[in-house]
Amino acid sequence: MAENQTLDQFKAQPRLPKFANPRRYDLKLKPDLVSCNFAGSVSITIDVVSQTRFLVLNAAELVIDRASIVYKGAAESAKEIRPSEVHVVEEDEVVVLEFGEAVAIGEGVLGIGYQGTLNDKMKGFYRSVYEINGEKRNMAVTQFEPTDARRCFPCWDEPAAKATFKITLEVPSELLALSNMLVIQENLNGHLKTVSFQESPIMSTYLVAVVVGLFDYVEGQTTDGIKVRVYCQVGKANQGKLALDVAVKTLDLYKLYFATPYPLPKLDMIAIPDFAAGAMENYGLVTYRETALLYDDQHSAAANKQRVATVVAHELAHQWFGNLVTMEWWTHLWLNEGFATWVSYLAVDSIFPEWKVWTQFLDETTDGLRLDGLAESHPIEVEIKHAREIDEIFDAISYRKGASVIRMLQSYLGPAIFQKSLASYIKKYAYSNAKTEDLWAVLEEGSGEPVQELMNSWTKQKGYPVVNVKVEGHRLEFEQSQFLSSGDHGDGQWIVPITLCSGSYEARQNFLLQKKSENLDITDFVGNQKKWIKLNVDQTGFYRVKYDDDLAARLRSAIEANDLSAADRFGILDDSFALSMAGKLSLSSLLMLMSAYRREVEYTVLSNLITVSYKVARIAADAATELVDDIKQFFINLFQSPAEKLGWEPRKGESHLDAMLRGEILAALAVFGHDGTRSEGIKRFRAFLDDRNTPILPPDTRKAAYVAVMQTVSSSDKWGYESLLRIYRESDLSQEKTRILSSLTSCPDPAIVREGLDFLLSSEVRSQDAVFGVAAVSRQGCETAWKWLQENWDHIVKTYGSGFLITRFISAVVSPFSSNEKAAEVEQFFANRSKSSIERTLKQSLERVRINTNWVQNIRQEKSLAGVLKELVSG
Repeated sequence: MAENQTLDQFKAQPRLPKFANPRRYDLKLKPDLVSCNFAGSVSITIDVVSQTRFLVLNAAELVIDRASIVYKGAAESAKEIRPSEVHVVEEDEVVVLEFGEAVAIGEGVLGIGYQGTLNDKMKGFYRSVYEINGEKRNMAVTQFEPTDARRCFPCWDEPAAKATFKITLEVPSELLALSNMLVIQENLNGHLKTVSFQESPIMSTYLVAVVVGLFDYVEGQTTDGIKVRVYCQVGKANQGKLALDVAVKTLDLYKLYFATPYPLPKLDMIAIPDFAAGAMENYGLVTYRETALLYDDQHSAAANKQRVATVVAHELAHQWFGNLVTMEWWTHLWLNEGFATWVSYLAVDSIFPEWKVWTQFLDETTDGLRLDGLAESHPIEVEIKHAREIDEIFDAISYRKGASVIRMLQSYLGPAIFQKSLASYIKKYAYSNAKTEDLWAVLEEGSGEPVQELMNSWTKQKGYPVVNVKVEGHRLEFEQSQFLSSGDHGDGQWIVPITLCSGSYEARQNFLLQKKSENLDITDFVGNQKKWIKLNVDQTGFYRVKYDDDLAARLRSAIEANDLSAADRFGILDDSFALSMAGKLSLSSLLMLMSAYRREVEYTVLSNLITVSYKVARIAADAATELVDDIKQFFINLFQSPAEKLGWEPRKGESHLDAMLRGEILAALAVFGHDGTRSEGIKRFRAFLDDRNTPILPPDTRKAAYVAVMQTVSSSDKWGYESLLRIYRESDLSQEKTRILSSLTSCPDPAIVREGLDFLLSSEVRSQDAVFGVAAVSRQGCETAWKWLQENWDHIVKTYGSGFLITRFISAVVSPFSSNEKAAEVEQFFANRSKSSIERTLKQSLERVRINTNWVQNIRQEKSLAGVLKELVSG
């Protein structure tokens, strides 16, 4: 075999060849935080399992010292051999070492020395900027998921290539050096020190972590005595207390839930000022954006508190599900992310039951349904051909649809069986890798149910069904078909766990809908009365429901009578909105249904009502300008009563959910043009401008006030815009900064929107935060944002490379359009600019434009819409 090998057979391959496997890395790094370079050397113990003259491993953006490369077999008689050729294949991010003779089968050690750059791309080994006493300094940070460990050291950079890691750092003596494991030795040598860490358990390269800088910390410990620390910029230690408390409780909870103790001797969590993702679950050293880890009692909102809790719970779930048991390949990414998303709600619900997070989980399901309603969606298990394609699947399918189908399965099997089987799965695959099928096999064994067959229909094909239901005499007829937001016909078919109840939550039934259509005798179930019938009870299933007119009318009455759970009220609204967008329900019918929510008080339901109202107002403005004022008035009428009940200031002892709702509902009224809300917001903003600690504008209502202010800004009166920038510049709290960025571009004046967008690309805004402003552009500023994106595209590509952040720009700017001409214009612009890393997002965004276009045309054909609106507004 070795004789037939050539260099070409290792090029353009999705995976590394299997003739050698790493067992242990001895990694030494010496970062220079002034010149932003680093020197490295790695000795990799490898197991050569078949004859080869080549060793092939990953490396990217590293300058390898060819003279340093040496391989030595484990046998005493083994001689050192050096490669005759070193081929660096940049486009495939591999280095191919060619030897003049076959490498002996068995164990050996490969040594490589190299140099690298601490880049500013927020991936690999990179630099982040922080301040100490007003002076800017660099810290060194790693972010390796999915495939960027290769930017720090040559390695087998694949999840299944697990090994142990012995890490040594040489750093300035005054700085703190952190890694996955505990420090076992520090040696001072002048102004430098050498820090050696304990060897790690077996793990994947993407979980290796190193951070070097100056930090404060708070500390606690679990009931097992595991030391937990939250690190942050100097002076911000108090802001780490909430995350610390959640982490300690969560580790104890997961130990019981997974029936396996936390596997490492310590857990560090650290806030990084420049960080592309929300957080990263590196084994024993979890890195976070500041907004996802730090909470300031005085200046953070209730929504920030909830985000910190859920992100911490998500990352700590990975310590078992992802780190201890790792997916075999990126096709199974959803196993990591979907699972951690689902189980984070379990933890947060246990710690903060009053937050009702399982009702809020519906936001996750809805995001999954929205993306998966596109023809350009992808299956949960998606084939990955090249490392460049991986970034794009860190999306709502892997995370949110993944979490939702796990919840659906847990609901079907029952929580006790589900938990027991998961604990078996963790034990069985600890310190190794698993595929989706492995999880199904364990759950099938534990439950006796056909889990594999049931779940394959949800993970191996894209999309989901809409179940049409109608009453025919004493029978309920069910028919499933693939739901597409375009209204087109899809040919998918699923095994659907149907749950239904009638008239009350006592009368329930469930069955598996396995064919295209089935029916059910409901004589005993419903009797002779015309009771309401609700499918997908509490929205635990990942599907939509379309009721016939009679059943829909009964449900509307049940909403008005408050007979349904909050989750079911949410579901009926969300399904109806999706059906209206797909042309399966008139906008008039959707608005009439929305009017049934006049007395709604539940946070999650009202929050979704607000989201839907924004989208309806936008599409109506594109379809029928003459109806805009009535539409806005209808929404003002809908939200005014709950807003008046809540007021602008928190009430003593009020719930966390009321605090979250207040800001959202006041912001909605400001956007829809409610004069009282706008003037009150501006008044409170003026007081806040004079005194940042005034109780008159607490954190929960700040965003609403900022949005109110921006609605009145114009080119001739920029006071509000300039005042917001002043607050931005004077604040050092990341959450405050992102609140402002997501308000600046909400202005109806396109010239101000342009100024706001330009500010996003200035040196004053960290690269990771620009997308907050892009996603908040007003309807009037859409065209401006598109021009801006085209003009700045080269700069954006240079700044964001191929990371997932660049896809957010495309999606946010392109998706709101609603004309075929605009779709053609976008296609033309990207015709010679598209790359594999943005291709999927571009197609999805263009599909959304076409869906909006069809929706606009459907609305224009609704003859009765103006009359219905008039009636709703005056009623």
